[in-house]
Amino acid sequence: MPASRPTILLTGFGPFPGIPENLTSRLVPEVAQRAIRRFRGHAVVSEIFPTEWTRAPQRLDELYQQHSPKLVLHFGVSERATGFQIETTAFNRCLSLTDAAGCLPSALEIDPAGSASMSTRLPAEDIVARLRSLNLPASLSPDAGSYLCNSIFYRTLHHAAALPRAAVAGFVHIPAKLDDSAGVQADAARPFDWNAALLGSLEIIRVCLGLAPRTHGRSASGKV
Repeated sequence: MPASRPTILLTGFGPFPGIPENLTSRLVPEVAQRAIRRFRGHAVVSEIFPTEWTRAPQRLDELYQQHSPKLVLHFGVSERATGFQIETTAFNRCLSLTDAAGCLPSALEIDPAGSASMSTRLPAEDIVARLRSLNLPASLSPDAGSYLCNSIFYRTLHHAAALPRAAVAGFVHIPAKLDDSAGVQADAARPFDWNAALLGSLEIIRVCLGLAPRTHGRSASGKV
């Protein structure tokens, strides 16, 4: 029998207090459909998590058990993000804020026995370099916050490391709203519109799979 294709898992979130329409709930299914056509050597699975302290981690656990993914990319929105914000560190903490179901976290730590923080194995610097080479706004972020985004990020890093063949998992924040401006100067990053969101998300996958062109002037470590 032929070996099964490695799986790419892409996830987004539904609405939550203050964000009645979550852009990632539209973006992730579209990116997944395009990824199916572009990365034919991989199976692509997408999921939109309910933004809830209990149900989202439960569904994440199920997805890892079902698919043992090779690459996991979670997308969430941030009102602070102005482009693609590549998160590098997840922290073992939960902010006491209500979720979409009106519930609070059961504890202020994600894992009482876990480490204070976990770092991603995502090629974060290479991703930012590639996106910027395409005139897309991108930056590194050392702190994913303390809400559901961070909680899923922390848990996915734990799951990824525990797989028989450790997976690459990461979290990407995008702006909560699309930029509808008419245009930008030639030397400025393009607006974060729908096309930019789709293009950049697919490029992130390409970089993670080692399929994107190398960015000139950067070493393998991502340093200039």
